[in-house]
Formats: sequence, structure tokens, C-alpha cells
Amino acid sequence: MPRSVLRTALAAAAAAALLVLAGCSGASDPASSSGAPADSAADYITPGKLTFATGQTAYEPYVYDDDPTTGKGFEAAVAYAVAEQLGFAPEDVVWVRTSFEAAIAPGPKNFDINIQQYTITDERKQAVDFSTPYFEASQTIVAIAGGKADGVKDLAGAKSLLLGAMAGSTSATTIDEAIAPTTPAALFSSNEDARAALEAGQIDAMVLDTPTAYLAANFYITGGFMVGELPAAGVPDQWGLLLQKDSPLTSRVSHAVDTLREDGTLADLEKQWLSVLTEGVPTLK
Repeated sequence: MPRSVLRTALAAAAAAALLVLAGCSGASDPASSSGAPADSAADYITPGKLTFATGQTAYEPYVYDDDPTTGKGFEAAVAYAVAEQLGFAPEDVVWVRTSFEAAIAPGPKNFDINIQQYTITDERKQAVDFSTPYFEASQTIVAIAGGKADGVKDLAGAKSLLLGAMAGSTSATTIDEAIAPTTPAALFSSNEDARAALEAGQIDAMVLDTPTAYLAANFYITGGFMVGELPAAGVPDQWGLLLQKDSPLTSRVSHAVDTLREDGTLADLEKQWLSVLTEGVPTLK
């Protein structure tokens, strides 16, 4: 999911307990009992430490209070869960900041793993590595109260809307395949351009991945609201942990993510931190 100024802080922090993680120190070769290929201290930016990166400003519900070291927030908690799988204790996890664009550019990195809601795409894979997905985002229609989309309750009602989305995005694909509107979707070079068109009345509504839709509707677009969540269509919007191209850690990080998915940890963290995103929002059928 392309990240943009649509991301903004939520109004209040949810009260949730910090995920307590235990693990052996990464000062030597991290534990390999999981069956994943062992890696060496030389594989890490700093031997004995696991360096995670997040955004220059990290927003809720992914990171609370812009402080990933607390483990509070979906992505902060995922990071520490992955670290545990790799054999690192919480105190051996180091955090750095990067812009979204810099991290996906080719070249050396100042981190071992970056977690910033990166959608896995073939184009990005030319420059960086991704783990297997740790989250799959649905798509949601966002509109402004009082407009044509106000009162839409199902997919049949959405068909008559002039919808906007970023060109080449999962959102654009979902409009075509899940809604099949009577008027072709208006496509824009960025989510910001689509948002501007919505606010100017040039489109009736726009489609965004659900986490971004929640933030946009509740805290960025004046009078914005979430019309409804759309059924899955086309290629899912899957988020992966980002690593330097051909990183020796990629297979091991993917194994860690797969383990967390299979044992239910990712589902538990999603329920704990992301359930707020769709509370009261209908699924359009």
C-alpha cells in the first residue's frame, strides 16, 4: 500500500497490555531449533542486535505514541514477536527510522528489517526482499457525509457511484472486480490526488485499504466516513517485512512470520490492535 500523508495519528490510544516476549540473546548465533536455516552474527547490521526500522513518524494503531520500543501497536508487537522467533530478547532489538520511499529504494540499508505497511509487489521485489505476508488488508469505500454515497448499503448501490482510486493499486482492481461500477473508476497518480478529487466533488467516493480508509475517514477528510468494506477481489493487498535485496536473513524472517501465522499469534495481534478499524463498518454484499 503506498504510504502517504493520508496516515495520521488516531485520537486516543487503546488500553492494551504490552506483549511480553522472552527469548535468548542474539549475541551469538540465534536459536535455530525452529528448523529455519541458521544465520550468523555477521548477517546483522550490528552483531548481537536485531535492527528494525519504522517510519520517521510511526502512527497508531501500528505504533502507539510514536514509540515502537514499547511493543504497543500492531506492527510494534509483530516486530517483537518476530524477534523472539529469531532468538532475540526484547532488549536486543534496536529501532531506527526511515522514510517510506528511502527504504524501498535500491542500495544498502541501515536496518535488518523494516516494518511500515509495505505491500508486496513484483516491482518492489526488484529492489528489495520481502518476507511472507504478516497481514492482508481488505478494501473499503470512503466518502463524505451528505454526498451521493451517503446511504449506500450494498454493492448494488455502489455500482452507480463514480469511484476513485490510485492507478495500479489493489484498490483500483477491487473496484473493477468486486463492484463493476456502471461508470469506469477515475484513476489518480496518488491517494492524495484521489482525496483531493473527493473533497472537490469530482468523484462520489474513493477506495483505500481498510487501515488507511479508517485513518482518512476519521481524522483526515472533513466529514469523511467509511461506507463499507468490500469483498476480496483480484490480488490481495498483502504486507511483508522489508529487507535488503538478497539479504541472508530473508528466508529465516519468512519462517518466523509463517510460524506466527500458523500458531495464531498474528491473528491474536490483529484482533488486539486492529479490530478498531472496522468496528461498526458494514461489509457490502
